[in-house]
Amino acid sequence: MDKMRINQNNHYICPLPTKYNKMNNRLFYLVAIIAIATTSSSCKMLGGKNKGKSLPNDGQLHGVAPGSRWSLMKPPGMVYVPPGTFHMGPSDEDINYAFTARNKSVSISGFWMDATEVTNNEYRQFTNWVRDSIGAKLMGFVKQGQDGNEYVDWKKASTIKWGDKATIEKIDAIIVTPDNRLFGKKELDATKIVYQSETFDYKSAAQNRDVTVPRSAFIVKQKIPVYPDSLCWIRDFAYSYNEPMAKKYFNHPAYGNYPVVGVSWKQATAFCEWRTHYLTSFLESKKRSPESDFRLPTEAQWEYAARGGRSQSPYPWGGPYLRNKKGCLLANFKPGRGNYPEDGGFYTVRADAYWPNDFGLYNMSGNVAEWTSSLYYEGGYNFQHDMNPDIRWNAKDSDPPRMKRKVLRGGSWKDVGYFLQTSTRSYEYQDTAKSYIGFRCVIDLPPAAKRGKK
Repeated sequence: MDKMRINQNNHYICPLPTKYNKMNNRLFYLVAIIAIATTSSSCKMLGGKNKGKSLPNDGQLHGVAPGSRWSLMKPPGMVYVPPGTFHMGPSDEDINYAFTARNKSVSISGFWMDATEVTNNEYRQFTNWVRDSIGAKLMGFVKQGQDGNEYVDWKKASTIKWGDKATIEKIDAIIVTPDNRLFGKKELDATKIVYQSETFDYKSAAQNRDVTVPRSAFIVKQKIPVYPDSLCWIRDFAYSYNEPMAKKYFNHPAYGNYPVVGVSWKQATAFCEWRTHYLTSFLESKKRSPESDFRLPTEAQWEYAARGGRSQSPYPWGGPYLRNKKGCLLANFKPGRGNYPEDGGFYTVRADAYWPNDFGLYNMSGNVAEWTSSLYYEGGYNFQHDMNPDIRWNAKDSDPPRMKRKVLRGGSWKDVGYFLQTSTRSYEYQDTAKSYIGFRCVIDLPPAAKRGKK
């Protein structure tokens, strides 16, 4: 992943102007190696109308494409949100008088966004991938890559029979210990199914002015358990019987297309990182250029997408009411004084329930609240830029709780109508999981070309 990012951003670590020419040799050689690797297959190819032809040796400037092949892929299940300007903040009276969301005009660049919240089935693809990769390593299903490192042999990994006695004996390291078994049943230990996260902190690197600081200082490595915390269904509601949801919500096929919950902010970001790896591995295997990273939307992006082009409307469908002219409720929330099933769902509903907004996005209000990448800071609107505004803080475990607050948007099945407004802000701590919080991803791809036009 780091190689991919460096390939896309060679300018970031290229030799600086004269006064910075004492760059660390290690960084210089790293740039040189990567430049050779990325151009070896394409340095003799032309871009534009001459793409695919050999570079003529005539001493003239023709240009070199960064890759020999590129074709835009429309991400499955995503819709394009075009660039635009809108008034971020309350479209109605700030009933709390908290002044945490002052109305201001901001501009947002275009991006792709999941049409629905990430579902249990989609998240299960992530957990199964992590489970299979760990199991494959324990069973010796690995192969050596051209770079000398060992990688999972996915052809063999796909043949693992998880219920087979011989398999269980080989993966004993990730099986619950005998004293933690019910009726002696051998099951996976969810705490040992962890994703090895490795990210590059561009924010800290950009702020650094000491060119002698090694690149490794900005690499963040974490081990993140991937399975949702199903006990949140019981923990979130004292003196309430929710055991059936805790037992079945993530595992039963009936809930496959429902939004995944019980996922912390850290787990959501790990999912985005894995999704990027998954796509990049496929593109590289086809000798195609990698794309941008999947990530959580910023708070401003989420609000812009939720409004669907209705800049001064309180809800994704317009407003000012929560019902249509026939009296039907337009989202999954807590109507009235607590008539939960009146809107058609007692807890969550399918991720594609109700009508989408004008951008084609479902359940931007209600069903589950959604994580964003932004830090929750009460006065943030006062100093954010008016172009793609965002406030980020990569909180460490040692940071105070205040720095671990992440913005939530959209409201959920257990919230009253106020939280469904597109401008309403709330927060939760990044290392907590709730039965009413999910997420969706965005990716910064250009829009699909119109048919018949290049």
